[in-house]
Amino acid sequence: MKAIVIKEFGGPEVVRIEEVPDARTVDGSLLVEVEQSGLNFSDLHQMAGTYLKRTDLPFTPGTEVFGTDPTGRRVLGVIPSGGHAERAVVPAGSVIPVPDFVTGHEALALGIQGFTAWHLLRTCARTVRGQSIVVHAAAGGVGSIAVQLAKAWGASRVIGVASTADKRELALSLGADAVADSHAEDMTAALLDANRGRPVDVVLEMAGGRTLDQGLAALGTHGRMVVYGTASDEPSTPVRLESLIGASRSVVGFWAADLMRTTPRALPDTLTGLFGMVKNRQLKPVSGGSYALDEASKAFSLFADRSTVGKVALDMTKN
Repeated sequence: MKAIVIKEFGGPEVVRIEEVPDARTVDGSLLVEVEQSGLNFSDLHQMAGTYLKRTDLPFTPGTEVFGTDPTGRRVLGVIPSGGHAERAVVPAGSVIPVPDFVTGHEALALGIQGFTAWHLLRTCARTVRGQSIVVHAAAGGVGSIAVQLAKAWGASRVIGVASTADKRELALSLGADAVADSHAEDMTAALLDANRGRPVDVVLEMAGGRTLDQGLAALGTHGRMVVYGTASDEPSTPVRLESLIGASRSVVGFWAADLMRTTPRALPDTLTGLFGMVKNRQLKPVSGGSYALDEASKAFSLFADRSTVGKVALDMTKN
């Protein structure tokens, strides 16, 4: 079968497509015939050797797949790695049946990124109706879903932060009440202005560095910042405990893999909720396009450059 094989750490230039032995199942797992696999920033970190859990070389990246199981069911599978291939071995507990009203591309969007958006808002920020919520990278895979979830769950004001006018327009079309430019020199002022001069209740933060520092300053009393990435690679100023205590603020970290590992029902239960919102037209995953496996290096380059929106996928049927 064809698969991406990473033999050295680096950027998209280290992506190689090779013929490898067919994937073989072990007890408690299923073989999925992969139709599409989803790109995630975890792939880039794995390839660069900077992931939270280092991956040994050589390896095949890819943490989510859509395809069919041995019985022909349409399924979504979430795995530690190995998804960017024509076949993938998925633990039985991580195989989620996909209803007919959800496309394969939509299922991938709702996988790790939809799961993350749901738990950033519900589990970590513990949002309630009437709060103001800042969503960074609001046109991206996690952000585009988080904007819609926040609005559907009764946020008083959703503020989408994005790097280009087109991406900010997309955030508005998804339900954001206001937008801010991620390149703003003073992000604190930009967020306060977008919230009509008032401090914000929740910030979903994935950039780090200056963005984190200034976003924290925009939080009001009892405000919560949920950190789930460090995309800027800029160092952040250490958070002083006095600055949290003095305004009753909190900073929470989130890694989706931890919740999936410690709470086995979290993934299927969350996907059931997300699928239901798609069916009820409360949520529409955004497609960022699909690429043939042979175009994987190009797809990863666009993804790394933040040139994409929504969910980007590799389509094995295009080869």
